[in-house]
Amino acid sequence: MSAQSPNENMSPVLQAAHRARTAAAEIAPLPRAAKDDALQAIADALEARTQEIVEANTLDITKAREAGTSETVVDRLTLTPERVRAIASDVRDVAALPDPVGEVVRGSTLPNGIDLRQVRVPLGVVGIIYEARPNVTVDAAALCLKSGNAVLLRGSSSAYESNTALVQVLRDAVAEAGLPADAIQLVPGESRDSVQELMRARGLVDVLIPRGGASLIRTVVEQSTVPVIETGTGNCHVYVDAQADLDMAVDILINSKASRPSVCNAAETLLVHRDIADAFLPRALDALADAGVSVHADERVLAYAEATKATVVPATAEDWETEYLSYDIAAAVVDSLDAAVAHIRQWTSGHTEAIVTTSQAAARRFTQLVDSTTVAVNASTRFTDGGQFGFGAEIGISTQKLHARGPMGLPELTSTKYIVTGDGHIR
Repeated sequence: MSAQSPNENMSPVLQAAHRARTAAAEIAPLPRAAKDDALQAIADALEARTQEIVEANTLDITKAREAGTSETVVDRLTLTPERVRAIASDVRDVAALPDPVGEVVRGSTLPNGIDLRQVRVPLGVVGIIYEARPNVTVDAAALCLKSGNAVLLRGSSSAYESNTALVQVLRDAVAEAGLPADAIQLVPGESRDSVQELMRARGLVDVLIPRGGASLIRTVVEQSTVPVIETGTGNCHVYVDAQADLDMAVDILINSKASRPSVCNAAETLLVHRDIADAFLPRALDALADAGVSVHADERVLAYAEATKATVVPATAEDWETEYLSYDIAAAVVDSLDAAVAHIRQWTSGHTEAIVTTSQAAARRFTQLVDSTTVAVNASTRFTDGGQFGFGAEIGISTQKLHARGPMGLPELTSTKYIVTGDGHIR
């Protein structure tokens, strides 16, 4: 699709994309101070208009509960005054981060005297397609603005009222700061047609980033003509090695699974080395029960269940590939570290895997053999997060290997261009 001037015969989605392209050209060359001022204005506006945002969110929550939506999804949808303040704080954190635009990735003077620099530049117009979480609306807008991009936000219909209120607050704040309001837009429409149009707006939208469940991500990857940065589901594993500190292992397991089970960096599978199963599994099963977690167990784990207070059911093949996003976890006993790695390779979504071990050799082998975006040694899977990594709010966690992998912060929202400076040089 060519980027011709918009006209009234175009659909609302394509008109929005044209406006975003114009806004992207305006904000791309802005100095850091102008972008940071706009971000500070956004944070202030979020706090000042919290009540308005929460009231809109209440409408979404009421509709979700009337539709029988699970409480896990309702939790992801919910905005409280405390959560709005936390979102505003995240925006200020983004403002405090270095501006990646203009950073020299590499540079040199060539033998012929030409000065060559590779510098970071904005991607342009970024489309975000996401489910439920209205906090993504602000996170995505803040990161895109800081990195000099315009953003088109297409949230789910379940968060429509929340997203509408949030985007209005963001646009008002950006305009008051002197930047084009169209740098932040909610994609018009609630039907799937608007999503389809966004996915086919090649030439107007530079990249799409889907955030949500496996079905959403697969649909965008398979049907989009716009380049896609694939953010994957989180079928994360915790492997407890033969040489593990049991207290540490229990703490890491419970934090990885139960601290917030509805997020993509929550653990979904526990693997336990057979040599430590007798000592570890009774403690682990009781701890999981105390945390309200049900266990989908293989036969070897089931053998330990009767002596514990755990809620345990036999695991099926489907359990090993399931991202529960709930108080459920699959569990198996493995014969070796290599067997654990083989299990992970077969079933992982490539997000995050953790090993608990006191053996440096085991930790080294695990990190060498496991091919996921993040491999944690003696640490919770919950640390795979842009904020925890010091990136500020993340745009998503990419599980692909091109352009970006893992938590995507500001640098991942840029491309590069080469600047060639000569003195009358000809070839």
